[in-house]
Amino acid sequence: MAEKSLAEVQREVDRYIGQFKEGYFSPLALLARMSEEVGELAREVNHTYGEKPKKRDEADNSIELELGDILFILACFANSLGIDLTEAHDKVMQKFETRDANRWTRKNSEP
Repeated sequence: MAEKSLAEVQREVDRYIGQFKEGYFSPLALLARMSEEVGELAREVNHTYGEKPKKRDEADNSIELELGDILFILACFANSLGIDLTEAHDKVMQKFETRDANRWTRKNSEP
């Protein structure tokens, strides 16, 4: 599959949601949906890396699909509030690159 920018993801989600009269859910409903999806991701991570095996009759989900669900809801949330995720990402990276510039041990640092 071809790579997509965050802007392309947001446009694709907007085209999809735009076909329905209901449009985007309210911010509170989107936050609830995101919380549900994060819970489903936690369950999959626990099944894959934790001590809790899946039940025999439990649906076959994957971490990949749960992350995809979270990305979809995140794009819905951002679109509904008019937030450009690329700009938001750039601002967060700038924060990490300044505030946390010396917080972690860099791989290329000399001992």
